Amino acid sequence: MALIQSMEKQGNYLFKYRGQFPIILFILAIPFIYQTDYNVLTDHYQRYILFFAYLISLLGFLIRFYTIGTTPEGTSGRNTKEQVADILNSTGMYSLLRHPLYLGNYLIWIGIAITVINLYFVVIMSLLFWLYYERIMYAEERFLERSFGNDYLKWSNSLPAFIPSILNFKRSDTPFSFITILRREYASVLAAVIGFLFVEGFKAFKTTGEWRLSSVSIQILFSTILIVFVLRSLKHFTKLLNEKGRS
Repeated sequence: MALIQSMEKQGNYLFKYRGQFPIILFILAIPFIYQTDYNVLTDHYQRYILFFAYLISLLGFLIRFYTIGTTPEGTSGRNTKEQVADILNSTGMYSLLRHPLYLGNYLIWIGIAITVINLYFVVIMSLLFWLYYERIMYAEERFLERSFGNDYLKWSNSLPAFIPSILNFKRSDTPFSFITILRREYASVLAAVIGFLFVEGFKAFKTTGEWRLSSVSIQILFSTILIVFVLRSLKHFTKLLNEKGRS
C-alpha cells in the first residue's frame, strides 16, 4: 500500500476512535506522577501552576464552544462513524485555521497534562497528540479535497492547519447557538473534569499514600455528573435541545 493511502487509512481509523485519546493521557500520566517529587514544590507555586492549567483548558473549551456553536448541519463535528461534509466551513473559527476543534482538544488536554507538573510529560503528550491527530487531519483533508475540489484547495492553501491566523477572521455565517453547546459538549466537559481529578487523586496518593480529592473537587464532580445526566436525558427523551439546521 502506498504511503499516502496508508496514512489516509490510519487517519480514518483513528478518526473513529479519536475520543479514546484521553485514556492514553490518563495511563501515561501515572508513571510521571510517581516520578515527580511534589514535596520540593511549595503550595503557592503549585496553585499558580494549577491556575495556569485551568486557564489553558478553559481557552480550549471556548474555542470548541464557539466552533461547535456556529457549525451548521452536515459537518463531521462529533460524528465517529465516517467523514461527513455537505458544506465547506470557511467562516468563524474556520476562517482562522483548518482544524479548530483539534486545537481546542489540544489545549484542554495540555491543561490537564500541566497539572502533573512534569515538563517531560507535557512534551511527550504534545508529541503523541501530534502523531495521533496528524493522521486524522490528513484523512479529513483528503476527504474534503475529493468533496470540494478547487474550492477546498483555495481555502486550505490560505490558512494554517493548527495555529490561528487571527487577522483572517470572518464572522460565522451561522449564528451562535448555546443550545447546541448544551446538546453536544457535556461529554467533553465531564471527560475534562474527570481528567483533572484523576491527576489530583494520584498526586495525593503519591504524596500521602491515600487516594483523596478536595471537597471542592468532589462537589464539582457530582455537580458535573448531575448536569450531564439532565442534559443527556433532555437530548434523548425530549425535543427541548433539538434545533433545525444543526448537527
